[in-house]
Amino acid sequence: MSNDITGPRSRSDYYSGLFVWQPEMLREYLRRRHSLSDMSASKSNPTVDLQQIVDVIPQTITVLDPDGTIIYANQAVLDYTGLTIDDVMKSDFRDRVFHPEDVKRLRDERQQALLRGKPFENEQRARGNDGKYRWFLIRYKPLLDQTGTPLRWYASGTDIDDLKRAEAKLRHDQRELRQLVDSLPQHVLVLDAEGSILQVNRMMLDYLGRTLKEMQNPATDDRIKRDLHPDDLDRVQTERSVGLSRGVPFEIEKRSLGKDGQFRWFLFRYKPLRDEKGQIAKWFVTATDIENRKQAEERIRNETFALREEIDRTSMSEEIVGSSRPLRRVLAQVDKLAPTDSTVLIFGETGTGKELIARSIHKRSKRSQRAFIAVNCAAIPPSLIASELFGHEKGAFTGAAQRRLGRFESADGGTIFLDEVGELPLETQIALLRVLQDKKIERVGSSKSIAVDIRVLAATNRDLSAAIAAGTFRQDLFYRLNVVPIEIPSLRERKDDIPLLVEYLIDRYAQKTGKKIRRMERKTLELFEAYDWPGNIRELQNVVERAVILSDGDIFSVDETWFRTRPQRLTGPTVPFADDLSQRERELIESALRESRGKTSGPSGAATRLGIPRQTLDSRIKALGIDKYRFKNR
Repeated sequence: MSNDITGPRSRSDYYSGLFVWQPEMLREYLRRRHSLSDMSASKSNPTVDLQQIVDVIPQTITVLDPDGTIIYANQAVLDYTGLTIDDVMKSDFRDRVFHPEDVKRLRDERQQALLRGKPFENEQRARGNDGKYRWFLIRYKPLLDQTGTPLRWYASGTDIDDLKRAEAKLRHDQRELRQLVDSLPQHVLVLDAEGSILQVNRMMLDYLGRTLKEMQNPATDDRIKRDLHPDDLDRVQTERSVGLSRGVPFEIEKRSLGKDGQFRWFLFRYKPLRDEKGQIAKWFVTATDIENRKQAEERIRNETFALREEIDRTSMSEEIVGSSRPLRRVLAQVDKLAPTDSTVLIFGETGTGKELIARSIHKRSKRSQRAFIAVNCAAIPPSLIASELFGHEKGAFTGAAQRRLGRFESADGGTIFLDEVGELPLETQIALLRVLQDKKIERVGSSKSIAVDIRVLAATNRDLSAAIAAGTFRQDLFYRLNVVPIEIPSLRERKDDIPLLVEYLIDRYAQKTGKKIRRMERKTLELFEAYDWPGNIRELQNVVERAVILSDGDIFSVDETWFRTRPQRLTGPTVPFADDLSQRERELIESALRESRGKTSGPSGAATRLGIPRQTLDSRIKALGIDKYRFKNR
């Protein structure tokens, strides 16, 4: 290596340039370069060319000895500080240029980093020739010898004052935003895409009595679960999981335990925040205290319940007026079995008040706040009974334009009353048996099971033992329904109640018609007591209503001929209703088969013409013993 201060001789020395000279030689060269006047000579010197390139770089560049002493600075350093190269290389340069608050910190950081011999960086404020300080990011990189020992350090400085100001403004804005969020009258949370807590506002932390770190710590998950009301835990976890997986806004109502040990109701609203690619980046959650609303709803429910109880006391007894021994026996059974969830089968003639007894059971049960759904099985065509009870999916059969919930789903959590259960088709009886056994239903057109929490009450005026013997009612279903049987006495079995019933009904219909009935003739009462009332309470109501309407004075009386009237016998032998219905069903099916030439499926098939599922049609064809093949060639 040459000792001539004009610079290195070889190409390798040229590329290493400033970094291989001895400190004394470099300092002397740098002093001389500022006094050179012969520019033509510098143009032929590659070292001068390299220096000119470094001088036009907009970043500040300095070269340091291994101990951190500055031995070179480019023109950007001189221009910014307004100092000379001699000033820069003085030992007090940093004290003169760097911000007083940064000097000690930087000296300690730099000395430790220089000893490690690894690249490092720091941020500091340097005073310009205008007397103002600006932030710089200084990056230090060592030039190592073959043993890995630093020969020189070079440091490049990038002006980051604008970035620092932007960061400061951002921090200021964030503080203001945080203060704003903390002042909101709502609990606020920010979650990551998976639902883990990132931020919680002050109002929520104060309510819970926790810190943000405690909220973010996975170890507190069990505690968070304990802070949910036990009755809400399973529901909330399911709703939250489903809501987060769907990725759309959703709401959850739940009770949270405050630091005062009291639960309060909150409405949590979840809203996803998406990135530029449309992916969920975070969830923004607000929780509004709805405790007062919930308490108001509870008061309304209690008031409604009390009003309903009052109405029940005045109107519920409408058809259960009386004190006869048979009636008291039935009411005693109702009181015992109402609190249970047992299935009840109510027997009784038409008009004895079977549905009224079923409603009484429901209203005295723990399900009284939920739905009571009554279904008259005899009033629904056999082809539609499955859809009516269990619902159907869209497109399950012709005319099924949309999904429909059945009566069982509508009664979920409550009670369903199946009146005239003995009229159910056999295939529907099988489905009902599954509901009683597994508490599950399947909509028509679906193979998916749906769990239902429901109590089943059933009633019939038929002799189910005879129906079982005739093969029209399943014996296993009978055993499932007949857990607790109740026999409703006919009116002729409770003659002692007739005077009370008549008096009650007179008052009721007199008020409705605006009449004043003051008394009833003894002869009239004797007529009521002597009659056998084949229509039971329903027939008694009709007779009293008719008498009140036709009454001209304040004395209640009836026409004796009303009690001698009997339905006239039809010409020819009478046809039982069920047989007549089956005959009509047969005629409809055969007519459709005739028009479709024995074809049951497809747009022109018999099932489409009848508007029922093909499976239902095939079942009815089999049950009625119809030979569909005899229509194929017609």
